[in-house]
Order: sequence, then structure tokens, then C-alpha cells
Amino acid sequence: MTVTVDGATRLHIIVGDPIAQVKSPTGMSAAFATRGRNALCVPIHVAPKDLPGLLAGASLAQNLDGIIVTVPHKFACYAHCTSATERAHFLGAVNIIRRTADGGWFGEMFDGLGFVGGMRAKGGEPKGKRALLVGAGGAGSAIALALVEAGVRELAIHDADSVRRDALIKRLAAVTATPVSIGSPDPAGFELIANATPAGMRPTDPLPVRIEHFTPDMFVGCVITAPAVSPMVEAARAIGCKTSVGGDMYAAEQQLMLEFLLGGSSTEAGARR
Repeated sequence: MTVTVDGATRLHIIVGDPIAQVKSPTGMSAAFATRGRNALCVPIHVAPKDLPGLLAGASLAQNLDGIIVTVPHKFACYAHCTSATERAHFLGAVNIIRRTADGGWFGEMFDGLGFVGGMRAKGGEPKGKRALLVGAGGAGSAIALALVEAGVRELAIHDADSVRRDALIKRLAAVTATPVSIGSPDPAGFELIANATPAGMRPTDPLPVRIEHFTPDMFVGCVITAPAVSPMVEAARAIGCKTSVGGDMYAAEQQLMLEFLLGGSSTEAGARR
């Protein structure tokens, strides 16, 4: 496999703050090469206050075809889209956008599908489970929707931002009969625990849940990719829980993102704002 970089190379970027933890640049660049595409994915570190300027400039770069979006830009990048899928519209967030033929940007959100896919790859199954989700941001919202679509018996959501948490619960209640309620950091009584916050990326971060209440029958999943195994997941593994990590989620998402960026999935027809 040879990665070509020349004047005809098509560019894709991933934007975030922080950005050093992301795995997409290597994985997506290799995937493009495997598909015979002269294309690269590169990271861009941009603060929230500077994101509008970056997106405006990106629209002027004629060889920039797509943008992968990570924390904390998923809601802001949705607002930049001129069209999006029904899933992205429902969530008000995207984790990937591609340029349209008329120069606009079309958005999609794969984080929920990636989390559930990564969980299943590690022997977990959401259907019928009582689930606790920590985090109601861009990734958390997508995971919440994917979990109810996958058939969890009950979903409790905990987030320090009560306004954001309650808004997500209200939106979900409008589209599902699955009971969705306010949660807490206590995982006792749940069979599936999902951390969709950055807690655990830094050594000084507090744990997102009370790990002393883990039991071996629980499945514990986390979106963090750096460190590869978060302290919460380490604690779960120590007592015998099945687990998934951010790398598992990314592995499940990569093919979805590749097809999206190459125009092979998520049609733009009828998806305009």
C-alpha cells in the first residue's frame, strides 16, 4: 500500500480540541489508499472560538472534501451544515460532513452506531439491558439514540449539564416507548454502563461513575481513545466485566465514515434543512 501526496491529493481533516488523541488520520488515510484513492486525512487543532473561521476557510479550499468532527465541535459543525441526515437533524449534532456538489456541507452522525458496533464486537448486546449513559453531549446524544434503537429495556442519562441532559431525555421520549430517565454516577443495578464524556483522558480526571459498585455481570463501555484503556475500563476489567473502549468504537465506525466520505452512503436527497 502506497500513500501518494501530490497536487491532485484530495484532503479530509479532523477537527477537535484537544486533537492529539484521535486515531482517524492514520486509519482513514490508509483506508483511502487501500481503495485506490489519492486522499489524506490530517488533524486540525482548533478552539471553539476559532471554529467558525476555520469552517469558512474550509469552504474555500477546493480540494478539501470532508471533515471528521470530534469533541467539542459536534453541535457547532451541525449548524454549519446546509443539509444532513434525519439522524443528525434529530440529534442536532454531526461527527462527519462532506462537501456537496453545490458547495454546501452534508452532515451525518455515526457515534451511536459505532459504540453499539464496538460493544457487540466485544461480546456485548444492548437489547433487553438496563443501561446507564454518562454524558449527553454530541457523542452521548448519538449513543443514547442508538441504544434505544438497539432495544435497551431502560435508559438512564447522567450529565453535569442538567439542561442538556433534560433536553435529550425530552427528545428521546418523543420518538421511543423505552423509559428514559435522569441517572446518576451510581451504576448499581444497571447491566450496561456507557461513558460518553472525556473523563479519564487526563490522569487527574475524576472517574465518571462509582466503580466500587461495578459487578462482574455488567458490560462497561467508554468512548475515550487515549489512553487506549481508560481508568474506568481498567477497573471494570479487574473484576471480570466485559468491556469496550474508544478504539473498538472507532473500528466499528471507520467503514461507515469511509463510505460516507466517498459518497457511498447517507444520500443527500431530501435531506436539506
